[in-house]
Amino acid sequence: MGQLVVVNFVSLDGVMQSVLSADEDPDGGFDQGGWVLPYVDEVVERFMSEATAGAGALLLGRRTYEIFAATWPYADLNDPAVAAMNAMHKYVASRTLTELGWANSVLLGADPVAEIGRITAASGSETVVLGSGELLATLIEHDLVDEYRLLVFPLLLGGGKRLFGNGRSPRHLKLTATEPTPSGVLINTYRRAAER
Repeated sequence: MGQLVVVNFVSLDGVMQSVLSADEDPDGGFDQGGWVLPYVDEVVERFMSEATAGAGALLLGRRTYEIFAATWPYADLNDPAVAAMNAMHKYVASRTLTELGWANSVLLGADPVAEIGRITAASGSETVVLGSGELLATLIEHDLVDEYRLLVFPLLLGGGKRLFGNGRSPRHLKLTATEPTPSGVLINTYRRAAER
């Protein structure tokens, strides 16, 4: 049986909004976009490359899919992570998209929670979620995430969309690995833990 793994960038105060560019996600007037880039070092690059290349499939929300589909098909296919991302299945949760142009992309149906459960159960590998804040809220609500690999950046943004928002029931996690990077990012891996 496969597992569902979240790999995401998050600020110290839990923000995951608009990590790579100013115009990625300005919802709510967020004007701090691109906050990840000053901290990307060789360890962060290696970790993200391995997490991407090692995935069996990607699970993406609509906005993240559209950003990726506009970039990754045109990136250097000699890079193993780029080649892997273009070749693997990409499952997309969207209420508005009707067609997907990026190779090996599959639009989930009206009951994405049930479909995600079936995809994960039938897989012998990891299905990785990148970005996809709204989708993550649903996955967390339905307790579908097996593991979180969070890159925690040493800055406080003060506002923006948070990975773990209000109104969700408690989840107990166990820290299974941590790795500091030269730029001060902590790469933390958490798995489900027994309820306390």
